[in-house]
Amino acid sequence: MNRYTRGTLVLEAAMIAAGLIFAFPVYVLVNLSLRGDGDTSSALAPTTSPTLDNYTDAWQAAGLSAAIGNSALVTVASLLVIVLVSAFAAYPLARATARWSRFTYLLFALGLMLPAQLALIPLYQSMRDLGLLGSVWSLVLFYSGLQVPFSVFLYASFMRGIPAEYEEAAAIDGCGPVRTFFLVVFPLLRPITGTVVILNAIFVWNDFLTPLLYLSGSTQQTIPVAIFQFVGQYAANWHLVFAGLVISAVPILVVYFLMQKRIIQGFASGLKG
Repeated sequence: MNRYTRGTLVLEAAMIAAGLIFAFPVYVLVNLSLRGDGDTSSALAPTTSPTLDNYTDAWQAAGLSAAIGNSALVTVASLLVIVLVSAFAAYPLARATARWSRFTYLLFALGLMLPAQLALIPLYQSMRDLGLLGSVWSLVLFYSGLQVPFSVFLYASFMRGIPAEYEEAAAIDGCGPVRTFFLVVFPLLRPITGTVVILNAIFVWNDFLTPLLYLSGSTQQTIPVAIFQFVGQYAANWHLVFAGLVISAVPILVVYFLMQKRIIQGFASGLKG
């Protein structure tokens, strides 16, 4: 048996301290979301008279039911495009040994270095010309193009660690490249697909700037933009803001906990390639 040493004690203390640091913002968020309007005490002080009315008021005033539906539609549709396009694009990049493969892979890597803010105005003009402003499909198109390079990088790194014998056996049985990908390769990508899904879902779900630009003036709003209406030029109803943030965090946390095992597998084995 391993002895409990001083080093183990120091490591446990460090982990507990790190856990408390990460838990502190969550405590402040939940603590303020339960306060009444008349409570002006410090954010660190526990709420003496907690109330759930803030959640009800935030849900009704911001129309969070419709906003959650819009955010879910944008997130799911974007993830479907990102996963299919990225995995299918990464397959030849990971398997081909020709010079074009490396050059194309570097082009995708270049997409990770260029900030999206450089293309805000041209993309906005393109969405306007396509008649997509005010529609959630403009967000799906934007996020799909923005996140594909990052996802291709993850998929290609993972695929390089998968033995090619699986595909060779499928080719002997008469499978073409497309059937081999969908029947053999793609099922093996479940760990890294979980990682790709949760990382992109968090980004799409929480993004504020893009929906604010593309959906401005329309009745379709995502959760971050809907919550923003509680912040005015001269005053802000912070209790409703924090309550809305707690509500918006619940769906993505549920998805994360359901896929936690696959995310860990993806990071442990997918990024070693």
